[in-house]
Amino acid sequence: MKRTRVYAEVASQISRLIEAGRVKPGDRLPPERELAEMFGVSRTSVRDAIRVLEMRGLVEPRHGEGTVVKQVPIDAIVSPLADALVSSKNLTADLFDMRKMLEPPLARAASLRATGEDLKAMRDILKRQAGRVRAGEIAIEEDNAFHYRIATAARNHVVLAVMDLVMELLQESRARSLQGPGRAEKSLDGHRRILLAIRNGDPDLAEEAMRLHIEEIEQVLSPQESAAQDQSVRAETPVRGETADRPSDAPSRRSTSGVTSASGRVAPGRGGVEWRARSR
Repeated sequence: MKRTRVYAEVASQISRLIEAGRVKPGDRLPPERELAEMFGVSRTSVRDAIRVLEMRGLVEPRHGEGTVVKQVPIDAIVSPLADALVSSKNLTADLFDMRKMLEPPLARAASLRATGEDLKAMRDILKRQAGRVRAGEIAIEEDNAFHYRIATAARNHVVLAVMDLVMELLQESRARSLQGPGRAEKSLDGHRRILLAIRNGDPDLAEEAMRLHIEEIEQVLSPQESAAQDQSVRAETPVRGETADRPSDAPSRRSTSGVTSASGRVAPGRGGVEWRARSR
């Protein structure tokens, strides 16, 4: 490690451990002396690294306990993703690829975890969507709400934050996909097939129905529309740190070290470096 970047590299390694879940909220980092020995750096570098982690909201000092890992802010995961997507040269195509990787497994999970309340909410959303389709309106709010409710039923808070981002970036393309003869009806039929599979508790069918639905929407968009969407999204996407609006139906990183867990167990590092648990 370069002398001027030692503390940054130490902070980065600990940060990756935390964000990868190898270090859990409530786990206590070892004292500065032990961290300095394990990383082969000075205690000053360790102290500076911990300050960086504190500023990122990843750890906090607690009187009588030392430095304790905090709950990783979801924004710390989603914001870099937003930056990467907005800088993409093929934004719409990348977003649809992401949806095909993300949403079919969500539908599978929803078919196994959805409660009666989740199913009722989905049915209500589709009733409203059907009413708007009959009236010749674009049911973009209901479209967003249905997909978000599936993510909610999958019971994963990080995924919910990612869905917020994806729906915001695809807002215009989703509206375009619902315009034109038969498009709104086709989208509604796709939603009904997904709901039926989720309601029947059929994970394979739910996953396949969602995949086909996303592919149908993707095929609707022409290359010209995709290019227009890319330019529009980059101009309108909120700056890093802002929160995208949720639909109305939505509820309001590698290292060689280890840590002492809140339960007193040792979390060993990949390079064989570990330390004994310490009582608080």
